Amino acid sequence: QGLLVQSGGGSVQAGGSLTLSCAASGYLEKMKYKNNCLAWFRQAPGKGREEVAGVYVGAGNPYIADSVKGRFTMSHDVAENTVYLQMNNLKPEDTAMYYCAADPRSTRYDCYSGSPSLFGYWGQGTQVTVSS
Repeated sequence: QGLLVQSGGGSVQAGGSLTLSCAASGYLEKMKYKNNCLAWFRQAPGKGREEVAGVYVGAGNPYIADSVKGRFTMSHDVAENTVYLQMNNLKPEDTAMYYCAADPRSTRYDCYSGSPSLFGYWGQGTQVTVSS
């Protein structure tokens, strides 16, 4: 069984910062190796799930969506098999439920495609609320 366990999140005023983390375990121990994909998605009320960042292990810098570029960064601690989403200069429109996701044996194209259906493993979600 593969698990993704998230932590972090919460409420912050506009301009503030938050860090999310997501630890992979069990079957997903393999996510530390090449050709696997770990990603962050978010879903605001009444909207679809949006990929905001993704890392294709072994392929260089993570993908960052245009909507958060320059404010969000994603990092991958391979030894701990944990990914982080550092969110700076948060805006009210960043308010959403944030999820980490894993796609074992992915392709780089699929990893950055933004398609939630390609990801078979999901964290429990964590709420981020940004007030103006």
